[in-house]
Amino acid sequence: MESSPTLDKSNDRVREMFAQISPRYDLMNHLLSLNVDRYWRRRTVQLVPPRGQDPILDVCTGTGDLALAYFKAGHEAIQVTGCDFCAEMLHFARKKQAGQKFNGDLTFVEADAQALPFADDSFQIVSVAFGLRNVADTDQGLREMVRVCRPGGRVAVLEFSEPFLQPFKALYQLYFRQILPRIGQLLARNEKSAYNYLPQSVAEFPSGTALTSRLEQAGLSEVWFTPLTLGIATLYVGTK
Repeated sequence: MESSPTLDKSNDRVREMFAQISPRYDLMNHLLSLNVDRYWRRRTVQLVPPRGQDPILDVCTGTGDLALAYFKAGHEAIQVTGCDFCAEMLHFARKKQAGQKFNGDLTFVEADAQALPFADDSFQIVSVAFGLRNVADTDQGLREMVRVCRPGGRVAVLEFSEPFLQPFKALYQLYFRQILPRIGQLLARNEKSAYNYLPQSVAEFPSGTALTSRLEQAGLSEVWFTPLTLGIATLYVGTK
């Protein structure tokens, strides 16, 4: 089951939640994951690398880390667009962009993943990192990602999942469900209980073959997935 009545994934709630935590979003990500989130994004780019100079789109880009990783991995003339419906998160993405020198075209656009403002068949890669589970209508978000992906292009979804080996699984669940929310709320205070929402949204989101089926239903083929760091995160890839 994707969601329950107790988990509010409405656009307004999610947008306000991320707006409130945006000033400390990167700090909290790196701290609470012990910097492993950087590795997951690098691994995504390694496993789904750019091919040539055709443009790339990163959906739910947040503060732009995966868009930046793709931009750095591509040809200097490559065009990368990061989009997110939270203006406050994009503010910090643009601050990162301003602090570095770029020869190509890197753009951040305010847009909802459920109604992307791009033409059909536009991008060689359409990626999303830790954002798909926050989209109110997951299937609509996937359909939009597939729509703007060019034929032969790839859709890459990096998302949290449940570890599969004991006793690591039990220790991780204790940390993720009990300790992380308390630390997160203490260091990044917000009215939307963002760090209680995080483990609940992960627990209720489809993973493994359940998510690959959703990718296939959205129009992708040759869908595969690979767990990262003993299954804390999983990368899903499909071809249009």
